[in-house]
Amino acid sequence: MKQFAFGPANSTKSYLNFKNIIEAANISMADSIHPGFGFLSENGQFAKICEESNIKFIGPSWKVIELMGNKSNAKELMKSAGIPVIPGSEGSIKGLKDAIQIAQKIGFPVMLKAAAGGGGKGIRIVHSQEELESNYNMVKQEAKNAFQDDEIYIEKYIQNPRHVEIQILADEHGNIIHLGERDCSIQRRNQKIIEETPSTAIDDKLRNKMGEVAIKAAKVAGYTSCGTVEFLVDKDKNFYFMEMNTRIQVEHPITEERTGIDIVKTQIKIAAGEELKQKQKNITFRGHSIECRINAENPNKNFMPCPGTITRIKLTRRKWGSSRYCYL
Repeated sequence: MKQFAFGPANSTKSYLNFKNIIEAANISMADSIHPGFGFLSENGQFAKICEESNIKFIGPSWKVIELMGNKSNAKELMKSAGIPVIPGSEGSIKGLKDAIQIAQKIGFPVMLKAAAGGGGKGIRIVHSQEELESNYNMVKQEAKNAFQDDEIYIEKYIQNPRHVEIQILADEHGNIIHLGERDCSIQRRNQKIIEETPSTAIDDKLRNKMGEVAIKAAKVAGYTSCGTVEFLVDKDKNFYFMEMNTRIQVEHPITEERTGIDIVKTQIKIAAGEELKQKQKNITFRGHSIECRINAENPNKNFMPCPGTITRIKLTRRKWGSSRYCYL
């Protein structure tokens, strides 16, 4: 396998250098590019450049990436299709005065969120008008710094929710299936640290209903490839569309463990124009699977990220019943 140097270590000159990546693909006579998990995987501009260069972007179309990438627009699309959404602003808010009026209408606490957001960035929970006024400009600046887009929107803050996401697969022939849920409610600074499937918070009836809504969301968006529809579930088992991740996610292996379906392999086959071989009625779920992300923080520096050097790691595997667990 040939390797190509895209540029120096700086990501903007290498990993995010679209021109160099396309040139490397042409030199190697590659007919497709898999963008992985990172920034390129949800970059509509890069997906569009691939299309214009006659290189298959292994993922959804650039139009769908841009449509679902703006969280407020995606929410409005789902709302128009009758999919339950969290109460909040209709699209991006127009200014502080608009934000105050919306917050008073839906009631505090509310969340200020970056419209182009992701990865837990550009989010603030505010419990009063005073907090809203003091946080409004900070959230806009965070959004601008992180996503080069300072649009923000407002949602009602649902207290003590469960964050449950549904894995979907959609081919280019109109076939869509879901592969069950992952519960990612345990988070640190709005970043998922524990992923679990199945969720212990929902039953089969709710699981099937959420799966059906996730498929409907994919149809409404004209979605193809693999993706994840994310929901919040409240204490009364009501669920609300939150966003759609238009890429493969790092936690996909736990879904593969339970279903036996190779999601990345299927994603590549979809990009090659193949139809899904799996039917929803034939999807089976076995066992229980958990993924954990390790956070290294320094408690003496207000728990700032501080990974240091890993000098020792020990993995042990034990059997318990029919399941296998891995401990650090």
